[in-house]
Parts: sequence; C-alpha cells; structure tokens
Amino acid sequence: MSKIEKFVESITPRDEDFARWYTDICLGAELCSYSSVRGCIILRPYGYAIWELITAELDRRFKDTGHQNVMMPLFIPESMLQKEKDHVEGFAPEVAWVTHGGETPLTERLCVRPTSEVLFCDHYAEIIQSWRDLPKLYNQWVSVVRWEKTTRPFLRTREFFWQEGHTAHATKEDAVEETLRMLDIYEDFYRDALAIPVLKGLKSDSERFAGAVDTYTVEAMMHDGKALQAGTSHYLGDGFAKAFNIQYTDKDNQLRYVHQTSWGVSSRSIGGLIMVHGDDEGLVLPPAVAPIQVVIIPIATHKEGVLEEATKLRDVLKGTGLRVLLDDSDRMPGWKFSEHEMKGVPIRLEIGPRDIAQNQCVAVARDNRKKVFIALDRVAEEVPVLLDALHDRMLERAEKSMRERIYDVEQLEAFVRTMEEKPGFIRAYWCGSAECEAEIKELTTATSRCIEEGGDVEGRVCVVCGKEAHHSVFWGKAY
Repeated sequence: MSKIEKFVESITPRDEDFARWYTDICLGAELCSYSSVRGCIILRPYGYAIWELITAELDRRFKDTGHQNVMMPLFIPESMLQKEKDHVEGFAPEVAWVTHGGETPLTERLCVRPTSEVLFCDHYAEIIQSWRDLPKLYNQWVSVVRWEKTTRPFLRTREFFWQEGHTAHATKEDAVEETLRMLDIYEDFYRDALAIPVLKGLKSDSERFAGAVDTYTVEAMMHDGKALQAGTSHYLGDGFAKAFNIQYTDKDNQLRYVHQTSWGVSSRSIGGLIMVHGDDEGLVLPPAVAPIQVVIIPIATHKEGVLEEATKLRDVLKGTGLRVLLDDSDRMPGWKFSEHEMKGVPIRLEIGPRDIAQNQCVAVARDNRKKVFIALDRVAEEVPVLLDALHDRMLERAEKSMRERIYDVEQLEAFVRTMEEKPGFIRAYWCGSAECEAEIKELTTATSRCIEEGGDVEGRVCVVCGKEAHHSVFWGKAY
C-alpha cells in the first residue's frame, strides 16, 4: 500500500508527543484506568489479560528450571527490615508504613513490602538446616508498593505487579550460576515472547540493587531512544545469610552460610510492549501475549451464510489452540477494524459474500496491513504461519531500530553532543570510577545501563578522565 489508511484519529501522533501518545494508548486500548488512589492504576480486563499471558510465559520457564511458587506476607516488621543495613537504606525513601490496626497504634511499624528479600531470609533461616535442603528455588507472583513521586501507567506506579525469585544455594558458584541463568531466561522471554531485543550485562556499583554483591540487567530500547530496565537478576552473596543466620551443615559436618539470589520482571514490561511496538493506530502485540490472536470480521452479516461461515472459521481456528474472537456485533466493519487495531490484535480475518463465493477469506496483519487471501480449507495451516511471520518481523524491526541507534563515542564532548542530539544508547569506555560515572550523569542526565559482556578494552581510555579503561559500557537516558 502506498498509503496506510488511518482508522484511529484519537491517538496523538507518536513523533509529535511521545508521552501523550503513550498515555492515549494505555487508555484508548483499555489497558488501564487511573484510580482514585493517587499513583495507582486499575488494570482493566484487556490489560490484565496481557499480564496473565506474560506471567504464563515466564512461569512456564521458571518451572521448567525447577522453581516453585510460594507466597510471602504483604507486611514486613520494621525490626526485620533493619537487619540488612544496605538493603533498608536503599529502600527507605520509598517505603510505605502501617502504624495502626484499626484505631490501635501498633507496637511496631509494618512496612508494606517494596520487595521480599528479608521475608524469604526469615523463612529460609527456619527451614534450611542441611546441605540436603539446598538449593531452595522459590518464586512468587505479587504486587509491591514503592512510594514513587512521579508516576506513569505501567512504567512507574506506587503499586505494581511482578514476580520475584529468591533462591538459596550451598556455594557462591551455584548462586552465581543461578543469577546468570535467570538473566538468560529473561533475555529469551523478551526475544521469543515479546519480540523485544535486549542488552544484557552487569550494572555498575552505583546502579546495583541495595544489598546485592552484583546486579545484572536486561535493557530494552524504546521507540524514543530511552532505555527501559526490563528485568534484573542479583547475586546477593552471603550478606543476607549472615544477617539472618541462614546456615546449613555441609557434607563434612561443617556449618556454612548459604549464598542467595533474587530476580524479577514486572508489569512495566507492558509499558515496554507499547513503546517498542506501538504505532499511531494503537498497540501492536506479538502473538504470544495477545489476548486475541485472531479477530474475525464478517462483512455484510445480513447476507445469507456469512455468519455461518464466520462461525466455522472461528471454530476451526480455536481447534488449533489459537485465541480467536468472532466480532459479530452490529457495528460497522470500519469501526471494528479501528477498535481491534487499537488493541493490537495480530491478525484480522475478513469474510463476506464475495469471499465465500470464492471459497476464501482475507487475512490482514496488524503490523503492515498486508492482505493475504487464504482458502477456507487452508486456514488452520496458514494462519499460524502468518502469526509466526508477524513475530519475526516485529523482532527484526526492533533489533534494527536498536542496532542503528547505538553510537560509539570516545571523547566527552562528543558524548555530551551525541546524547543531546541523537536519542539512543552510547557505547563508551569507562575507567570504573564513581566520579566519572557521576560526571556523565550531571552533564547529560544519562546513566550507565550495563557493562558490555565481553567488551574489548585493551588500549582504550575512559571517555571522561582519559585514564586506562576497564569497561565498555552502554549509557542512556532511562524511564
């Protein structure tokens, strides 16, 4: 098509006002609504359906690697939170406190969990005694509360949904292996389920999780060039174990402290979906997490046989395991096209009297709107192929967009100019000092997103101070 018909007029153009465009999609696609609780959103059925599919994709991967789901309390006693000094200091500004039960003041304040490391530690201290009890591979699906000052749907809200894995191991080597394994699972999930490429690597000391020894991250690039921290995996060492006295007897009958990990992906992944794949008509959803993978639009429903053939199509496709909607409402076809494009439905099938006469239907892909004619007796075989191809195109576009907006810079002046003029990531060498990292943030508001895996730094110098470089780092402005 030389010109794509614009069905939806209510969305602010993406390149005109990206923030407004994002909000328009969140509300227009009925993903969420603002609530009367400041900083919190209501997840509407369509938005929750996407989250359910995300959780199913991740949960399957976790269980395939031996993890079990548990559920910890919502509240953390203040004395328990205080046991790990670095951890509590890191979260103190964002903690919400419960001080009363009804009208009775509590003898000890309760923190509404911002994360659950200390709860798991308290539990592990009770249930781990021997090397035979290890490893403990636990995960939970919950909401947490962090008292954010500035909020935006999915990206940063005071209450948000996530999974948090917490594991305990006999040795450092086992715990580090787990930390990196979960990072790989996150990378695979984003690529294979969400069609989003990520950069993967170690966080700098200033960016690591409070209380962790090492924090690893997967970073995605949004359409506007900003970074989204899409998931993190932390090696916690034995610091929490010592604070909570989590010890086990090894095979030589010696007492040892466990080594722990924690890792998480949250509902901000929905924000990532919007900002990587969305367009001026609304959402564009990868098939794996689309609540409706195929919508069937009957044309001229008053004509004999149209609804019957549309119903047969639906039943055939449902029989293959696809999520299918037959939109047989009395609204005009153009209105239906608009609604389902806004909601990002991957494939639209149209069928009318002319199509039935030719024993075919018309398939339209959401991402490029190319029309394909499919014989009615071939629908079950060809529609899954179209869905796979759509995912591959989405991933290819996202990879190309990220690849073309990573800029290699070696001088500070060029760094500042590039960060100002070219949205995206900068790859630059760094000596490892907190002072140089802070200077970049002060000059550009950009932060180190992650240290490049296998980055060759031989003979290179720091982009800030000119001293010997120890790391190749991706830098960017972030949500």
